[in-house]
Amino acid sequence: MKNVQQGFTLIELMIVVAIIGILAAIAIPAYQDYTIRAKITEGVGALAAAKTSVSEYYISEGGMPATAAQAGVNTGAIGDYVAGVAYTQTSTTVGVVQVTLAASGLGTANGTTFKLTGTGSAQGVSWDCSKTTTPEKFLPANCR
Repeated sequence: MKNVQQGFTLIELMIVVAIIGILAAIAIPAYQDYTIRAKITEGVGALAAAKTSVSEYYISEGGMPATAAQAGVNTGAIGDYVAGVAYTQTSTTVGVVQVTLAASGLGTANGTTFKLTGTGSAQGVSWDCSKTTTPEKFLPANCR
């Protein structure tokens, strides 16, 4: 009579567990970074609204607004992950909008900031990323 193997050997089970462990060690940090980037997009949305307000003011008035209130920028906390938005005028053609991220829920990005600098011209306002305290891996692709 022929003896047929039933089930898996201990070695085969250990190999499967090791493979799952290796995959988890790679996937968990990548997933955590992904979720933090997704939360930071709330800040990007807040900056987008501020950019629009400042750009509209520049186009209609011919210069950057002096204050956030003059531009119509909401400076309060927005959502769960944005502690506030700030605006400063550096000249009549240059303004800076900055978002401050919340102090919790964002891992290494807790309480950090990132800025966009707007430069006005006859064609409108062009925006560029400027100095940031937010880790680069969490920023939008055009700011890395």
